[in-house]
Amino acid sequence: MPNPFRIRVAALAAALALSSVLTGCSDGSKDGDLAAQKLDWKNCPAPDEAEGGGDAPSPLPGGGTWQCATMKAPLDWSKPKGATIGLALIRARASGDPSKRIGSLVFNFGGPGGSGVTTLPAFGEDYAALRTRYDLVSFDPRGVGRSDPVECESDTQLDDYFQQDATPDTSAERTQLINRTKQFNAACEKNSRTILPQVRTTDAARDMDLMRQVLGDRQLHYFGISYGTELGGVYAHLFPKNVGRAVFDAVVDPTQDPEQSSLGQAKGFQLALDNFAEDCTSKKTGCPIGDTPQDVKDRIAKLLADLDKKPIPGVLPRQLTQTVATNGIAQSLYSKDFWEYLTEGLEEAYDGDGRILMLLSDSMNGRSQNGEYSNITAANIAINCADEKPRYTSDYVQQKLPEFRAASPLFGDYLAWGMVSCTNWAVPGAADHPDVSAPGSAPVLVVGNTGDPATPYEGAKKMVDALGKGVGVELTYKGQGHGAYDSKNKCVQGAVNGYLLEGTVPKAGTVCT
Repeated sequence: MPNPFRIRVAALAAALALSSVLTGCSDGSKDGDLAAQKLDWKNCPAPDEAEGGGDAPSPLPGGGTWQCATMKAPLDWSKPKGATIGLALIRARASGDPSKRIGSLVFNFGGPGGSGVTTLPAFGEDYAALRTRYDLVSFDPRGVGRSDPVECESDTQLDDYFQQDATPDTSAERTQLINRTKQFNAACEKNSRTILPQVRTTDAARDMDLMRQVLGDRQLHYFGISYGTELGGVYAHLFPKNVGRAVFDAVVDPTQDPEQSSLGQAKGFQLALDNFAEDCTSKKTGCPIGDTPQDVKDRIAKLLADLDKKPIPGVLPRQLTQTVATNGIAQSLYSKDFWEYLTEGLEEAYDGDGRILMLLSDSMNGRSQNGEYSNITAANIAINCADEKPRYTSDYVQQKLPEFRAASPLFGDYLAWGMVSCTNWAVPGAADHPDVSAPGSAPVLVVGNTGDPATPYEGAKKMVDALGKGVGVELTYKGQGHGAYDSKNKCVQGAVNGYLLEGTVPKAGTVCT
């Protein structure tokens, strides 16, 4: 079972709407020099199933259009003149005075496994200020969306996969979980044998440096969110002199191994749940799902225990199981904007209707309303398992359950058992954790959110320290949700925009409330 809490998705938007896109092809390279290739930018078509489906992106404010292209990159970076793959790119041209254009600003929105080609236009208006001086650019990383996507199981098989009991209580249930994980992983190897060894974060970082050259930029200006901060850190380590103005938001702790990361997330999601319960019960209108914060959490725990014994109707014909409900609750904690959906979903679940919680879970898993899945789960597992060296056994997880339960009574078991997702993976993992040391790099603005459930706040300081002296500059946002810039907090956006647009580095330790 994957650890889906590592996936950054736009909460309900992913289930109900995320608009999407993709690519027009091009070659133009000479004598195998991929840096010399010319991209053939065209209007973006509708995204395919691997990207999540949907409509082509809407026109930009003021009449501009999103443009898409395909960039060739080496399949295997150890053989740069060998076979190539196509990487899907999207851009919006800078809207301001051409004489003041800085260059391209490349976004990665996280995951790993998220399609930047679909996500950038979905949030494009949030970055209108940045577009005054940058071409906004994003991409489907290798193995994702239309960039030679990792393929594992069919839509029907994935429905079954996500319905499984991911928090086994008995020996038989544990065996079933491990066997189902092996089945999924074997399907990945069978259907994606060629790409699986080539989707490490170091490969994606090398792709970004090629992208920088093809886009015509002397340095890479970059905005990384969630896993995108890890990718940005790896890029800075490999190419410190090529780093331009860079922002890391919702920061991954680069010093943690997968177990430490999962345990940190257990604490982070528990904190977010605590904050949700406090918020609901503090309203003058009353909280419909509990009288006190503890009552709210107790009722949720009882619901999950009841669902473990007897699921309720969800999005028919599927049933809301304990695992699906846990996943849906976690999804709604990514943003305070979606706490109202969690309240409504819990109300309905207590009355025997699991549709809202299932829709939230579907959005996390990349399932559209027509029953088709994007490849976000397959790519997420493939990239994580290629990056991460540890392989955890069922016996090891059982030993760790008390520690995870202490961190989070609600999410502990689920996150602990998520550690077995790389069992019997076809490709060995690269390292215990990424190397992001970047001596000589330009300053990187590192933004941590004190209420972030998925990338806990402490990771921002760890990233600053790991980048090295004089590189990382920490900014704190005292808020809720995954990430800070898209909270629309004026202090955060002012600091980020000031750096990206004017080169003004905020004072280290700046706090926004």
